Amino acid sequence: MEALYFGCLAGGVMFALISVVFGDWIGDALGGIFDAVSFEFLQPIVLAGMVTVFGGAGILIERYAGLTPVLSVSAAVLCALASGLLLYLGYVKPMRGSENSVGYSMKDLTGRIGEVTVPVPEKGYGEVLVGMGGSGNTLHTAFSFDGAWIPAGVRVVVIDIEDGTLGVCELEKTEKGLE
Repeated sequence: MEALYFGCLAGGVMFALISVVFGDWIGDALGGIFDAVSFEFLQPIVLAGMVTVFGGAGILIERYAGLTPVLSVSAAVLCALASGLLLYLGYVKPMRGSENSVGYSMKDLTGRIGEVTVPVPEKGYGEVLVGMGGSGNTLHTAFSFDGAWIPAGVRVVVIDIEDGTLGVCELEKTEKGLE
């Protein structure tokens, strides 16, 4: 039994070392095979952690607890399951929820409210500060969508985007036109 425990412990440690060094390459080579796993608990990091703990706990239990082989295997399996649950709840599940990006697409700017920082002439370009919710503010080159001069400090709405430049209109004129 001890050979099985040492094999599991060594295999788990080797998996950890290999995944640290070659993790991205292995993930690309497998083509996201583990993304299709319907049970999140069966992620490679959890399974490898469980195998490693099974091996380590099995060695310690067999050497120092003086249990029968069946009881030592059972205790090692319980340790592995408990460690897998802790690893899943303490690391994998919180990390899944944190996979958010502060990046945005230019298309996301359409309909956003901004403020003119550099006046926008009738024909030409100015600059607009657009709020992006939780990710802060961003400055963009802007042109007047309706061809009107827009002074600095005026609130605007993004109507269109052409070649990375925002087409904006004064917000107050837009609101009055809807009444």
